[in-house]
Amino acid sequence: MDFQALSPATQARLGKLGISRAFDLVLHLPLRYEDETHLYPIADAPLGEPVLVEATVTSVEKQFKPRKQLIARVKDASGTLNVRLIHFYPSQAQQLTPGNTVRLYGEIRRGYFGDEMVHPKIRVGGEEKSLNDALTPVYPTTSGLNQNTLTKLIHMALRHTPQPETLPPALLDELGLPGFAQSVALLHAPPPDIARVLLTERIHPAWRRIKFDELLAQQLSLRMAHAVRRERNAPVLAPAGTLAAQLLAALPFPLTGAQTRVVAEINADLAQAHPMQRLLQGDVGAGKTIVAALAACQAIEAGYQVALLAPTEILAEQHFRKLEHWLTPLGVKVVWLAGSLKAKAKREALAAAADGSAQLVCGTHAIFQSKVEFAKLGLALVDEQHRFGVAQRLALRDKAGDMSPHQLMMSATPIPRTLAMSYYADLDVSIINELPPGRTPIVTKLISDARRDEVIERIAAKVAEGRQVYWVCPLIEESEALQLQTAVDTHEQLAEELEGIAVGLLHGRMKPDEKAAIMAEFIANRIQVLVATTVIEVGVDVPNASLMVIEHAERMGLSQLHQLRGRVGRGAHASLCVLLYTGPLGDTAKARLKVIYENTDGFEIARQDLQIRGPGELAGVKQSGVPMLRFADLEADADLLDAAREVAETLLATRPDIVQAHLDRWLPGREALLRV
Repeated sequence: MDFQALSPATQARLGKLGISRAFDLVLHLPLRYEDETHLYPIADAPLGEPVLVEATVTSVEKQFKPRKQLIARVKDASGTLNVRLIHFYPSQAQQLTPGNTVRLYGEIRRGYFGDEMVHPKIRVGGEEKSLNDALTPVYPTTSGLNQNTLTKLIHMALRHTPQPETLPPALLDELGLPGFAQSVALLHAPPPDIARVLLTERIHPAWRRIKFDELLAQQLSLRMAHAVRRERNAPVLAPAGTLAAQLLAALPFPLTGAQTRVVAEINADLAQAHPMQRLLQGDVGAGKTIVAALAACQAIEAGYQVALLAPTEILAEQHFRKLEHWLTPLGVKVVWLAGSLKAKAKREALAAAADGSAQLVCGTHAIFQSKVEFAKLGLALVDEQHRFGVAQRLALRDKAGDMSPHQLMMSATPIPRTLAMSYYADLDVSIINELPPGRTPIVTKLISDARRDEVIERIAAKVAEGRQVYWVCPLIEESEALQLQTAVDTHEQLAEELEGIAVGLLHGRMKPDEKAAIMAEFIANRIQVLVATTVIEVGVDVPNASLMVIEHAERMGLSQLHQLRGRVGRGAHASLCVLLYTGPLGDTAKARLKVIYENTDGFEIARQDLQIRGPGELAGVKQSGVPMLRFADLEADADLLDAAREVAETLLATRPDIVQAHLDRWLPGREALLRV
């Protein structure tokens, strides 16, 4: 099949589906199937499931009140049926002309005037048309490309596109997988005797073969990326460790066993001549910042600069203040670089980075700008790494000149094992799986917003004990689409109801110096209740705050709820997180709130979040640069992922020809190797 012979308009529509060559049509597999292999008499057709009936149109009527619709009556030898079309086209009305014999595919259900089909698939013609001998595939499509056209193109591609086997027969036998061509043919035209559940649940051996191939291509790509990175040169950062020892001696707390283990892993990486690419995972409050500070000490003592990158100014400034507090007494110059800086301060920060006098530069996306130059960048620390795209991380790498800087990427959003194996397989992963001593467990309560007055009484009691409170709202100003309580209104209400208590307001649209001033007041306990939007989601550390109220918790994702809850419980005081919700709750909202109520372990929350949301929305997979999985399900197909990892390792060591053929099939024309 000559794909280029298709009209430009058809190619453009196919392009929206990710189809740019004939083989992509072969891999464009059905969403579901319709069974048009069997005709039911109307009287015998089961209710509530898709069926095919053949009948003659006996009457048709157009109605315009209470809404426009077309109602036809059809009959066969066994009985009659109403057909109802809402918002119909003239061509559909013509199909249902009295006297026409039609085949209707859809669900029959009880109606006010008898059994009916609403918006069935209609085909004119009767006994002279043979029934299908295979299930009818229904493909993902796009505007301007109907099912018939797409099906014809796919069948043409299946007939004329070679589908050679890329994997050795012995491997397929060992894994119990069928051949590729056989699997594709079956999935595009499955015989009617196959149990439909095997196809819809994607557990048929043919589906398993496709999913294994997809996972294998991803694993091969990631492992090759890992190998390419190890060939690049990076500065060897292997000093005596004096600066790190001084920092440890000055800390008022010892490192946990998990922190000590992770620091050793990072130290070993930094001493290598190839760039570290390590993902540092730790639950909320696990102590990732001090680990990053110790890594920075190693680079600075070796004579190199460090850049610390955070996604928001509040978080970046929190890091700056903490690192400045720890490192300035040790003679390290720490500077702050953000888009909101006054011109003079920005010029000074840029000059210090460029001449090397700034040994540690903390900032936001401003660090990516072309005018930001480093004299000798050796280490990049990226907090909440999933907030940054591939191009941004690449821009940071390019600031080190000929050498590649070491990169330590941090995430307080724990990544489930299967997700880490699939999308982060090219990174080395360190996990801080132990909380520092003295952290108090957080009690979580689900409370309807109808009991808002009780929550306000609880706030007053907490403040009377000397504690502080966060109240988080999801929106800043009124939205008609989402009738949510706003931070501005809530601030006014709480200030009025909590007489004698200082209530502050913090949101993303405030100027940076305003935000900094409010946070400073809260840290100093001159503000007792802080009403905020989700800008406080990560990084904010006020040990005296022991009550968190999250309004409209049903609107937020699990990761966000877990991060927000982690703003309390950071001191020695018993802490409470109140999730205020507005009913009625949908199924997804119920599932999320149940998970966050029952679990405090971030990794378990992330695992269940993966089941609820899927990988594309979790942990920045869409920004990772790794091809998204179309067919495999990381939880359901964990056994295939394990097998794909092992096979990828073997093939890369022994069969480069197979590796190349497999990547050409699954990742054509893409950058198979990640560059960052």
